[in-house]
Amino acid sequence: MTTVDRIPDRAPPDLDDMFRRYADRLWSVALRMLGDRTEAEDAVQEAFLSALRSPGFRGDAATGTWLHRILVNDCVDRLRAAGRRRDRLRALETVVAARDHAGGLVVRLAVSDALALLPVDQRAALVLVDGLGYGVAEAAEMLAVAPGTVKSRRARARARLAPVLREDEG
Repeated sequence: MTTVDRIPDRAPPDLDDMFRRYADRLWSVALRMLGDRTEAEDAVQEAFLSALRSPGFRGDAATGTWLHRILVNDCVDRLRAAGRRRDRLRALETVVAARDHAGGLVVRLAVSDALALLPVDQRAALVLVDGLGYGVAEAAEMLAVAPGTVKSRRARARARLAPVLREDEG
């Protein structure tokens, strides 16, 4: 085998540079999806470890999009494994009852807990586009779905959240 045969078509991305550029944004996505700081930190760490281990970066997507896709997939797996919907509903009821005493913080907690009630695919679409400001096309690429799928998931998520958050106001 010659030296040329050993050189990959595309050099792997520099992980130190990737970490500096993307860690904060990835953590923000993970925190909003998972609702737990420790879980978010673990998910980000796992995303970077997966990137390090993966020969899968083909160069057909931006590095940030590739990392976000790894992270979102990990978050989805964590949420499915945790199965916390019943606990989240109880927490939402507690937060709503305490709303008058804590003002804005409780509202943010209520929204966060309401997001946790959504199916994982709807939550991911809503958080990426409405929460973090990604475009529909970029979110679709991160989630590996069509843009129309992102739009419909967001619409369904909003429809599910509206009655829960309206109850919260009363």
